[in-house]
Amino acid sequence: MSQVLVVDDSSVVRMNVEGFLTENGFTVTTAINGLDGLSKLQADKDIKLVITDISMPEMDGITMVEKIRTELNDDHVNILVFTNENDMELKKRCKKFKIKGWIVKPFNGPSALPVVQHLVNN
Repeated sequence: MSQVLVVDDSSVVRMNVEGFLTENGFTVTTAINGLDGLSKLQADKDIKLVITDISMPEMDGITMVEKIRTELNDDHVNILVFTNENDMELKKRCKKFKIKGWIVKPFNGPSALPVVQHLVNN
C-alpha cells in the first residue's frame, strides 16, 4: 500500500515526483487527474499524503480536494497543492479545505522532502 498519492496530468511531472520520492523511501501511487486520484485514494486507505496539481482535465485538483473533504469525509489525509499558480484567492480557497501547503512548480525534491516526511509521518 502507498504512503503518497501524486496527482498530475503531466506524465513527466508524475514520473519526476514519483522517482524522487521513491528514491527517498516512500511508496508512491500516481493518478492522471482528480477523478483518478479520488478513485485511488478510496482504494488505498494507507495513503497519508496527496500531492496534487490544480489545473487538470476531467476533474481539477481543487474539486478533488473538496470531494475528499466533503463526499469522502476524509479530514485525515494531508494534502499539498502542486502548481504553477500563485494566486492569493486560490490559496484562500485551498485553506478552506485544510490544505497543508503549496509547492510551486517546478518540483524541487530536496526542498520539499522535509515537508513530505513530516506530513507522511504525522
